[in-house]
Parts: sequence; structure tokens; C-alpha cells
Amino acid sequence: MAWILLVAAGLLEVVWAYAMKLSVGFTRPGASAVTLVTMLASFTLLSISMKSLPLGTAYTVWTGIGAVGAFLVGVAVLGESASPMRVAAAALIVGGLVLMKLATPST
Repeated sequence: MAWILLVAAGLLEVVWAYAMKLSVGFTRPGASAVTLVTMLASFTLLSISMKSLPLGTAYTVWTGIGAVGAFLVGVAVLGESASPMRVAAAALIVGGLVLMKLATPST
């Protein structure tokens, strides 16, 4: 269950990062509200998952999902560059997440 909550927390991190971009420095109330609500939900789920997962694993996976997810949203939705080097960097992050998961005892 901790892993499911952690993945959900990571996905919410992607949502709040995108909403923060849309908030234009918190000048748009709707996007600002989405940012704050999803940020709180993401932190809450992360903290619950940390009850049974090691700190290093939980935080690394959470930030990794957020980083790769934000990269994908940036490319797909915002038209950001998907240069080979950026894609390789995202692939390395995913590889690190897989290794972190494999190196962590089951909970």
C-alpha cells in the first residue's frame, strides 16, 4: 500500500508543478488553488508512505516521478524540447527509480 500511495504522491507532484506553471507566479487564482491543494495532498501521501518506506527511497521515488512527469508534461503539453540528451536524462532517472525500488525491502 505504501508504494501505491507513493506513486499517487508523485503523480500529484506532477499536477501541482504544472498548475504552478499555469498560475504564473500565483497570479491566477484557479491554478494557484489547484497548486496548493494538490501540493498538500502530495505531501500528505508522501508522509504516509514514509511510515513504512525508508526516507531515501520514498523521497527519491517521489522526486523522480515528479521530475520525469514534469518533463513529459512539458514536452507533450507545453511544447518544450525533447532533445536526445533530455530524453536520455529522463531515462537515467527512471533507471534510478527502478534500481531504488529493487533495492528496497518489501513492505
